Amino acid sequence: MRKSGILLPISSLPSRYGIGCFSKEAHEWVDFLKGAGQGFWQILPLGPTGYGDSPYQSFSTFAGNPYYISLDGLVSYGWLTKEECDAADAGRDDRYVNYGALYESRRGLLKKAFERSRIWTDESYRKFCQEEEEWLEDYALFMALKDANAGKPWTVWEDALKYREESALEKMAKELVGEIHYYKFLQYEFYREWLALKAYANDRGIRIIGDIPVYVSMDSAEAWSKKELFQFDKQGRPLAVAGCPPDGFSAVGQLWGNPLYDWEYHRSTGFSWWLKRLAFCFRMYDTVRIDHFRGFDEYYAIPYGAMDARDGRWRKGPGMELFEKVRQAFGEKEIIAEDLGYVTDSVRKLVSDSGYPGMKVLEFAFDSRDSGSARDYLPHNYEKNSVVYTGTHDNETITGWFCEGLKEEEKQMVREYFCEEYRPDTKMYVPLVCAAMASVSKLCVIPMQDWLGYDNRARMNTPSTTGKNWRWRIKKEELTEELQKKMYAAVARYGRL
Repeated sequence: MRKSGILLPISSLPSRYGIGCFSKEAHEWVDFLKGAGQGFWQILPLGPTGYGDSPYQSFSTFAGNPYYISLDGLVSYGWLTKEECDAADAGRDDRYVNYGALYESRRGLLKKAFERSRIWTDESYRKFCQEEEEWLEDYALFMALKDANAGKPWTVWEDALKYREESALEKMAKELVGEIHYYKFLQYEFYREWLALKAYANDRGIRIIGDIPVYVSMDSAEAWSKKELFQFDKQGRPLAVAGCPPDGFSAVGQLWGNPLYDWEYHRSTGFSWWLKRLAFCFRMYDTVRIDHFRGFDEYYAIPYGAMDARDGRWRKGPGMELFEKVRQAFGEKEIIAEDLGYVTDSVRKLVSDSGYPGMKVLEFAFDSRDSGSARDYLPHNYEKNSVVYTGTHDNETITGWFCEGLKEEEKQMVREYFCEEYRPDTKMYVPLVCAAMASVSKLCVIPMQDWLGYDNRARMNTPSTTGKNWRWRIKKEELTEELQKKMYAAVARYGRL
């Protein structure tokens, strides 16, 4: 069945307190999607973010971002007052998230809510802590220890804590018991609100596409507490880290710095950690998009300490062995393979053998530097078992891409392909959105910025840069009835209702 969806992160939703969250406005957004004929809402990873504010560099692969907890909800419980929330500095621009202001102000509000909630006496809270104990205990202790170490990464903590000496951990757990309960409280409230929002969406026919980063952050609870999962030496230092090689977009490649998995160890356990991770995701989302899928075929390993990615080497990943275990454990689940970037025949075979739909991004179809691969992204070459996007969170908006990112010869290629010789440049997003919707791909996902025709001021992320990413937000008044009707008409026209 042909379907249509929208890509919009939680952080980009309208709300009153500086960042999108699980508030009334999130429920109104779901209603907007239903009225626009959409079947899917794709979001970005939900984990708590650190330096750079990237949802792909989280302190935990299981924990949720406390910024998404609704302050309005905490007011309704009597744990905060509206005056306290209004007085906290969340930034003055409702177009862009001010992470610096949030970092300074939000903790104080959430701490007050925790103390007033007396949540530790609540039976449902105790049940949550018991059910999620396997990851929650390590995460809450990890975050409390980070606070006690002025936010520094675990790699520079004193050795007794860095190497998890039992007596040292027990001592600190007693000293930090209040902080540990605070971090558990944040997760309890996060998941209570998120699962309620997901249920609200599902009841209205909207399915959630969640995003699972293939790697975890070096400064994460998992890297600290489960070192056996990764390629670490006896001192807990990475032997190599993740990234991608030099290409036409970057002469030195990309150095991500994430620890790499010890796939032999995972294989020896029957991939048990991965199965637990995916079981968690299948509870959180209706469809799971696996980021950097090609890393399961081959992954790029860069020597630890290298200044860039030029000295990296490709190494073999687990391939279908992992996904056969996934199928045995869960049956047929809805998974999207993010198969973009440097694609080889073996990657294509892995995607084909898995049966998961790959991704088609229209912006990649007109790159004069890579005309061979570009052909795969032209709409007339798509196969049904695919998901088409105009662009992703890492791309320019479709208007920014056409007006600012393309050479004149590439613009001409686009005009000729879509028979749009006379359409103004700023309106070229219209035929591209329509082409994605009209394609044979079984699912079409359009970033909300592209439905609005916005330029690169609305771009979500520019890879390999920091400071201005993950900030864009939509304004409530932009979600008009006229726009909703336009979206519904397109969905109906191209058979995606």
